[in-house]
Amino acid sequence: MNLQESRAFVETWHTTMLVGTISMVSLAILLFLIYHFRVSVIKSLKDKHDFINANEIKWYKRVFGLLGIAVALAINLYGEDEIGGLGVSFLVRLFFSIAGATLVGYIAALVLDYYYPTRLNTKLRRLRYTPRKSSTGNTMKLLSEDEEDVHLDEGMQAEENIFSIDYDVWVDEKTKEIKIEKYQGHLISLQCHNCGFYTMRVQREEIVEKNEDGSPKDLLKHYQCSYCKNVRATQFTISRKESEDYKHVKPKFKKSSKNIELVKIDIVSSLGGKKTYEFQSVEEAQKFLNEFDFGKVA
Repeated sequence: MNLQESRAFVETWHTTMLVGTISMVSLAILLFLIYHFRVSVIKSLKDKHDFINANEIKWYKRVFGLLGIAVALAINLYGEDEIGGLGVSFLVRLFFSIAGATLVGYIAALVLDYYYPTRLNTKLRRLRYTPRKSSTGNTMKLLSEDEEDVHLDEGMQAEENIFSIDYDVWVDEKTKEIKIEKYQGHLISLQCHNCGFYTMRVQREEIVEKNEDGSPKDLLKHYQCSYCKNVRATQFTISRKESEDYKHVKPKFKKSSKNIELVKIDIVSSLGGKKTYEFQSVEEAQKFLNEFDFGKVA
Protein backbone atom coordinates (compact mmCIF):
# COMPACT_ATOMS: atom_id res chain seq x y z
CA MET A 1 0.00 0.00 0.00
CA ASN A 2 1.56 3.30 -1.11
CA LEU A 3 1.43 6.58 0.80
CA GLN A 4 -1.58 7.92 -1.12
CA GLU A 5 -3.60 4.76 -0.51
CA SER A 6 -2.63 4.80 3.16
CA ARG A 7 -3.69 8.40 3.46
CA ALA A 8 -7.04 7.66 1.78
CA PHE A 9 -7.59 4.78 4.20
CA VAL A 10 -6.84 6.99 7.21
CA GLU A 11 -9.26 9.65 5.98
CA THR A 12 -11.99 7.05 5.50
CA TRP A 13 -11.17 5.59 8.90
CA HIS A 14 -11.40 9.05 10.49
CA THR A 15 -14.80 9.70 8.90
CA THR A 16 -16.06 6.30 10.02
CA MET A 17 -14.89 6.94 13.60
CA LEU A 18 -16.59 10.35 13.64
CA VAL A 19 -19.90 8.96 12.40
CA GLY A 20 -19.58 5.99 14.77
CA THR A 21 -18.91 8.23 17.79
CA ILE A 22 -21.96 10.36 17.09
CA SER A 23 -24.08 7.26 16.47
CA MET A 24 -23.02 5.50 19.68
CA VAL A 25 -23.60 8.58 21.84
CA SER A 26 -26.99 9.10 20.18
CA LEU A 27 -27.93 5.46 20.74
CA ALA A 28 -26.85 5.66 24.39
CA ILE A 29 -29.00 8.76 24.96
CA LEU A 30 -31.91 7.15 23.09
CA LEU A 31 -31.65 3.96 25.15
CA PHE A 32 -31.56 5.99 28.37
CA LEU A 33 -34.66 7.96 27.34
CA ILE A 34 -36.54 4.84 26.21
CA TYR A 35 -35.94 3.18 29.57
CA HIS A 36 -37.19 6.17 31.55
CA PHE A 37 -40.16 6.53 29.21
CA ARG A 38 -41.08 2.89 29.88
CA VAL A 39 -40.83 3.54 33.61
CA SER A 40 -42.95 6.70 33.36
CA VAL A 41 -45.85 4.96 31.62
CA ILE A 42 -46.20 2.35 34.38
CA LYS A 43 -49.04 3.58 36.57
CA SER A 44 -48.93 1.08 39.44
CA LEU A 45 -46.26 1.82 42.05
CA LYS A 46 -45.84 -1.92 42.64
CA ASP A 47 -45.38 -2.65 38.92
CA LYS A 48 -42.99 0.28 38.63
CA HIS A 49 -41.00 -1.03 41.61
CA ASP A 50 -40.72 -4.51 40.09
CA PHE A 51 -39.74 -3.20 36.66
CA ILE A 52 -37.01 -0.93 38.06
CA ASN A 53 -35.73 -3.66 40.36
CA ALA A 54 -35.44 -6.14 37.49
CA ASN A 55 -34.22 -3.86 34.71
CA GLU A 56 -32.57 -0.60 35.77
CA ILE A 57 -29.03 -1.84 36.28
CA LYS A 58 -29.17 -3.97 33.12
CA TRP A 59 -30.35 -1.04 31.02
CA TYR A 60 -27.71 1.28 32.50
CA LYS A 61 -25.02 -1.26 31.69
CA ARG A 62 -26.14 -1.21 28.07
CA VAL A 63 -26.02 2.60 28.05
CA PHE A 64 -22.48 2.62 29.43
CA GLY A 65 -21.51 -0.11 26.98
CA LEU A 66 -22.49 2.15 24.10
CA LEU A 67 -20.65 5.06 25.70
CA GLY A 68 -17.55 2.86 26.04
CA ILE A 69 -17.68 2.11 22.32
CA ALA A 70 -18.13 5.83 21.65
CA VAL A 71 -14.99 6.57 23.69
CA ALA A 72 -13.03 4.01 21.68
CA LEU A 73 -14.17 5.55 18.42
CA ALA A 74 -13.51 9.10 19.66
CA ILE A 75 -9.92 8.26 20.62
CA ASN A 76 -9.34 7.21 17.03
CA LEU A 77 -10.17 10.75 15.93
CA TYR A 78 -7.09 12.15 17.63
CA GLY A 79 -4.08 13.18 15.56
CA GLU A 80 -5.34 12.46 12.05
CA ASP A 81 -2.97 15.00 10.47
CA GLU A 82 0.07 13.47 12.17
CA ILE A 83 -0.61 9.99 10.81
CA GLY A 84 0.67 9.41 7.35
CA GLY A 85 -0.57 5.85 6.97
CA LEU A 86 -0.92 2.48 8.64
CA GLY A 87 2.17 2.85 10.77
CA VAL A 88 3.08 2.56 14.42
CA SER A 89 1.15 5.71 15.36
CA PHE A 90 -2.03 4.28 13.93
CA LEU A 91 -1.63 1.02 15.84
CA VAL A 92 -0.80 2.85 19.09
CA ARG A 93 -3.93 4.96 18.76
CA LEU A 94 -5.97 1.81 18.10
CA PHE A 95 -4.52 0.21 21.23
CA PHE A 96 -5.39 3.22 23.39
CA SER A 97 -8.93 3.29 21.99
CA ILE A 98 -9.48 -0.31 23.10
CA ALA A 99 -7.94 0.44 26.49
CA GLY A 100 -10.17 3.51 26.90
CA ALA A 101 -13.33 1.54 26.10
CA THR A 102 -12.30 -1.21 28.52
CA LEU A 103 -11.65 1.33 31.28
CA VAL A 104 -15.05 2.97 30.82
CA GLY A 105 -16.78 -0.40 30.82
CA TYR A 106 -14.89 -1.63 33.89
CA ILE A 107 -15.54 1.50 35.94
CA ALA A 108 -19.20 1.51 34.93
CA ALA A 109 -19.55 -2.14 35.97
CA LEU A 110 -17.97 -1.44 39.37
CA VAL A 111 -20.23 1.53 39.99
CA LEU A 112 -23.40 -0.27 38.90
CA ASP A 113 -22.58 -3.50 40.76
CA TYR A 114 -21.35 -2.04 44.05
CA TYR A 115 -22.20 1.64 44.49
CA TYR A 116 -25.42 2.15 42.56
CA PRO A 117 -27.46 -0.57 44.38
CA THR A 118 -27.34 1.67 47.47
CA ARG A 119 -29.09 4.47 45.58
CA LEU A 120 -31.39 2.03 43.82
CA ASN A 121 -32.42 0.55 47.15
CA THR A 122 -33.46 4.02 48.34
CA LYS A 123 -35.53 4.53 45.19
CA LEU A 124 -37.20 1.13 45.57
CA ARG A 125 -38.04 1.73 49.22
CA ARG A 126 -39.63 5.06 48.32
CA LEU A 127 -41.81 3.34 45.72
CA ARG A 128 -42.66 0.49 48.04
CA TYR A 129 -43.76 2.64 50.98
CA THR A 130 -45.54 5.43 49.12
CA PRO A 131 -49.16 5.27 50.38
CA ARG A 132 -51.44 3.38 48.01
CA LYS A 133 -54.86 4.49 46.81
CA SER A 134 -57.90 2.24 47.11
CA SER A 135 -60.43 1.73 44.30
CA THR A 136 -62.51 4.53 45.83
CA GLY A 137 -59.56 6.93 45.90
CA ASN A 138 -58.92 6.79 49.65
CA THR A 139 -55.38 6.73 51.02
CA MET A 140 -54.56 3.26 52.34
CA LYS A 141 -52.59 2.39 55.47
CA LEU A 142 -49.67 -0.03 55.56
CA LEU A 143 -50.08 -2.62 58.32
CA SER A 144 -47.24 -3.64 60.60
CA GLU A 145 -45.77 -7.15 60.55
CA ASP A 146 -48.05 -8.22 63.42
CA GLU A 147 -51.18 -6.62 62.01
CA GLU A 148 -50.80 -8.06 58.51
CA ASP A 149 -50.73 -11.74 59.52
CA VAL A 150 -54.52 -11.92 59.83
CA HIS A 151 -54.74 -11.21 56.09
CA LEU A 152 -52.10 -13.77 55.00
CA ASP A 153 -52.77 -17.45 54.46
CA GLU A 154 -50.61 -20.19 55.95
CA GLY A 155 -48.33 -20.41 52.92
CA MET A 156 -47.71 -16.67 52.86
CA GLN A 157 -46.86 -16.65 56.55
CA ALA A 158 -44.42 -19.53 56.05
CA GLU A 159 -42.66 -17.57 53.29
CA GLU A 160 -42.36 -14.55 55.56
CA ASN A 161 -41.15 -16.61 58.50
CA ILE A 162 -38.04 -17.71 56.62
CA PHE A 163 -37.65 -14.26 55.00
CA SER A 164 -37.75 -15.63 51.44
CA ILE A 165 -40.79 -13.50 50.56
CA ASP A 166 -42.10 -10.33 52.15
CA TYR A 167 -45.74 -9.26 51.93
CA ASP A 168 -47.06 -5.74 52.40
CA VAL A 169 -50.71 -5.41 53.37
CA TRP A 170 -52.45 -2.10 52.67
CA VAL A 171 -55.92 -1.40 54.08
CA ASP A 172 -58.49 1.30 53.43
CA GLU A 173 -59.74 2.08 56.94
CA LYS A 174 -62.99 3.52 55.59
CA THR A 175 -64.08 0.76 53.21
CA LYS A 176 -61.89 -2.08 54.64
CA GLU A 177 -60.54 -2.78 51.15
CA ILE A 178 -57.35 -4.87 51.33
CA LYS A 179 -54.42 -4.86 48.92
CA ILE A 180 -51.59 -7.40 49.31
CA GLU A 181 -48.27 -6.86 47.52
CA LYS A 182 -45.53 -9.47 47.21
CA TYR A 183 -41.79 -8.69 47.34
CA GLN A 184 -38.59 -10.66 47.51
CA GLY A 185 -37.25 -11.07 51.03
CA HIS A 186 -34.67 -8.33 50.41
CA LEU A 187 -35.14 -5.78 47.66
CA ILE A 188 -31.63 -6.27 46.36
CA SER A 189 -29.49 -7.38 49.28
CA LEU A 190 -28.60 -6.29 52.78
CA GLN A 191 -26.22 -3.45 53.54
CA CYS A 192 -22.72 -4.55 54.46
CA HIS A 193 -21.62 -2.83 57.66
CA ASN A 194 -17.98 -3.12 56.65
CA CYS A 195 -18.01 -1.37 53.24
CA GLY A 196 -21.47 0.22 53.38
CA PHE A 197 -22.67 -1.19 50.06
CA TYR A 198 -25.90 -3.16 49.60
CA THR A 199 -23.97 -6.25 48.54
CA MET A 200 -24.53 -8.65 51.44
CA ARG A 201 -26.25 -11.80 50.15
CA VAL A 202 -27.27 -15.13 51.66
CA GLN A 203 -24.75 -17.90 50.95
CA ARG A 204 -26.35 -20.76 52.87
CA GLU A 205 -28.91 -21.54 55.56
CA GLU A 206 -29.04 -24.12 58.31
CA ILE A 207 -31.41 -25.21 61.05
CA VAL A 208 -29.55 -24.81 64.36
CA GLU A 209 -32.32 -25.84 66.74
CA LYS A 210 -35.50 -27.90 66.48
CA ASN A 211 -38.68 -28.12 68.52
CA GLU A 212 -39.52 -31.25 70.48
CA ASP A 213 -41.67 -32.53 67.63
CA GLY A 214 -38.76 -32.22 65.19
CA SER A 215 -40.01 -29.11 63.41
CA PRO A 216 -37.45 -26.33 62.81
CA LYS A 217 -37.22 -23.67 65.49
CA ASP A 218 -34.18 -21.49 64.77
CA LEU A 219 -32.76 -20.74 61.32
CA LEU A 220 -29.20 -19.47 60.88
CA LYS A 221 -28.43 -17.55 57.68
CA HIS A 222 -24.84 -17.05 56.54
CA TYR A 223 -24.18 -13.89 54.52
CA GLN A 224 -21.19 -12.72 52.50
CA CYS A 225 -20.51 -9.36 50.91
CA SER A 226 -19.76 -9.72 47.19
CA TYR A 227 -17.60 -6.59 47.32
CA CYS A 228 -15.37 -6.74 50.43
CA LYS A 229 -16.04 -10.45 51.21
CA ASN A 230 -17.08 -9.62 54.77
CA VAL A 231 -19.16 -12.42 56.36
CA ARG A 232 -21.78 -12.54 59.08
CA ALA A 233 -24.43 -14.90 60.41
CA THR A 234 -27.93 -13.98 61.60
CA GLN A 235 -30.25 -16.23 63.56
CA PHE A 236 -34.03 -16.15 63.07
CA THR A 237 -36.79 -17.81 65.06
CA ILE A 238 -39.28 -19.64 62.83
CA SER A 239 -42.84 -18.97 63.89
CA ARG A 240 -45.13 -21.94 64.53
CA LYS A 241 -48.34 -19.96 64.19
CA GLU A 242 -50.81 -21.18 61.61
CA SER A 243 -53.75 -19.55 59.89
CA GLU A 244 -56.16 -20.87 62.56
CA ASP A 245 -54.35 -18.77 65.15
CA TYR A 246 -55.41 -15.59 63.37
CA LYS A 247 -59.06 -16.33 62.59
CA HIS A 248 -60.44 -14.40 65.56
CA VAL A 249 -57.78 -11.71 65.59
CA LYS A 250 -59.01 -8.27 64.64
CA PRO A 251 -56.54 -6.10 62.79
CA LYS A 252 -55.13 -3.24 64.82
CA PHE A 253 -54.08 0.05 63.34
CA LYS A 254 -51.00 1.64 64.78
CA LYS A 255 -48.08 3.64 63.58
CA SER A 256 -45.88 1.62 61.23
CA SER A 257 -42.18 1.12 61.93
CA LYS A 258 -41.42 0.98 58.20
CA ASN A 259 -38.46 3.39 58.55
CA ILE A 260 -36.60 0.84 60.67
CA GLU A 261 -34.69 -1.26 58.15
CA LEU A 262 -32.64 -3.38 60.52
CA VAL A 263 -32.20 -3.97 64.26
CA LYS A 264 -28.71 -5.12 65.19
CA ILE A 265 -27.81 -6.62 68.58
CA ASP A 266 -24.24 -7.31 69.75
CA ILE A 267 -24.02 -9.58 72.80
CA VAL A 268 -20.63 -9.81 74.56
CA SER A 269 -19.95 -12.31 77.36
CA SER A 270 -17.65 -11.80 80.32
CA LEU A 271 -15.37 -14.46 78.79
CA GLY A 272 -14.81 -12.42 75.68
CA GLY A 273 -17.26 -14.20 73.40
CA LYS A 274 -19.34 -12.09 71.05
CA LYS A 275 -22.42 -12.79 68.94
CA THR A 276 -24.12 -10.48 66.48
CA TYR A 277 -27.77 -10.84 65.51
CA GLU A 278 -29.92 -8.83 63.15
CA PHE A 279 -33.70 -8.55 62.94
CA GLN A 280 -36.19 -6.83 60.69
CA SER A 281 -38.30 -5.31 63.47
CA VAL A 282 -38.08 -4.20 67.09
CA GLU A 283 -40.65 -6.85 68.02
CA GLU A 284 -38.49 -9.67 66.64
CA ALA A 285 -35.46 -8.35 68.51
CA GLN A 286 -37.40 -8.08 71.78
CA LYS A 287 -38.74 -11.61 71.44
CA PHE A 288 -35.22 -12.89 70.78
CA LEU A 289 -33.82 -11.14 73.87
CA ASN A 290 -36.57 -12.60 76.05
CA GLU A 291 -35.59 -16.14 75.02
CA PHE A 292 -31.84 -15.71 74.52
CA ASP A 293 -29.39 -18.01 76.32
CA PHE A 294 -25.73 -17.23 75.53
CA GLY A 295 -24.63 -20.64 76.78
CA LYS A 296 -26.46 -22.34 73.94
CA VAL A 297 -24.58 -20.48 71.22
CA ALA A 298 -21.22 -19.63 72.77
